[in-house]
Amino acid sequence: MESGVYRIVDANLNRVMEGIRVAEDIVRFATNNERLTRRLKNLRHDIFQAIKDLRKEHLKELVSSRDSIEDVGIHSTKTEKQRESLVDLFLANTQRGKESLRVLEEVLKLFEQELSQNFKRFRFRLYEIEKSAVKDLQSMKK
Repeated sequence: MESGVYRIVDANLNRVMEGIRVAEDIVRFATNNERLTRRLKNLRHDIFQAIKDLRKEHLKELVSSRDSIEDVGIHSTKTEKQRESLVDLFLANTQRGKESLRVLEEVLKLFEQELSQNFKRFRFRLYEIEKSAVKDLQSMKK
């Protein structure tokens, strides 16, 4: 497999886990909604389980392909540097997670078709969690 594919997979695995963790902490600490917190935590753990074998088999290639210093996309845009509310912060991070899940779904089609379909299911789970959590977060503002 090409080094570029490993970089894509590595970056998106990290990004999806980070985004879901931020969303999970917002729901946990801002809404105290145990059910939604558990759903986000379970999703994060399910994704980790799904990638565990992939990481085990390809860990050396994934980590060695990482190039944080020379990454041309490392700089934040102006909109990434500010958030208006917890809802905006939550949505930015779930969007980050959904986009990363979609990238993984597509790239994994090159060599892990079954795993690719798992990432599609994870993405749809995140859509549903996001819908419920936004209602909770918006109701807090009232």
